[in-house]
Amino acid sequence: MAYRNYYYFVATLPSINYGDKPPQSSAEFREECCYMLNPKDAALLSYCRYNPKLAVETLEPTGSDFIDLLMLRERILALNLAFFRAARLERPVPEDPPQDIPRTVAVARVASEMDDPLQAALFIDQARWGALDTMKAPDDMFGVNNIFLHLLRLQLLERCRRLLPEIGAKRYRESYSAIMDEYNSRVKEDG
Repeated sequence: MAYRNYYYFVATLPSINYGDKPPQSSAEFREECCYMLNPKDAALLSYCRYNPKLAVETLEPTGSDFIDLLMLRERILALNLAFFRAARLERPVPEDPPQDIPRTVAVARVASEMDDPLQAALFIDQARWGALDTMKAPDDMFGVNNIFLHLLRLQLLERCRRLLPEIGAKRYRESYSAIMDEYNSRVKEDG
């Protein structure tokens, strides 16, 4: 798929670092993208989310090497996290997960060994940020991938903001406990 360059749009994107306050919400930026991008590029925005279910279910090429690599990384992360966490909890483990990207597998392994779910989530997000840095193409400074990258970074910054305050940490632990309770009840039903 041939992509347009978005010289003006990319040039106006602010530089952001992990831990910064997001300069705008990802929802606002996504809406702005819908007006600025051609329809084929804008359609790919639906894949620019950290959603394990989407990543696991997206097996066909999207038409974007960047998005395909993102989906592969997230699929490997999700499946390996499930595998390592099940093994750690001495639960039935799913089938062997893909090992295509060793660094992503290592992130899943380390995160699954952490006792604090909040620290594990922050560790994963920092690794995601770093992975985005490796996905940048130096010869494509004004291409659509930089817009995708910016959107994904905004989401990571928002997530970091939600996780770091006490309220966010408490809600995360509550959500995590609810997920684990549901998982344990399903295991009991199956066993």
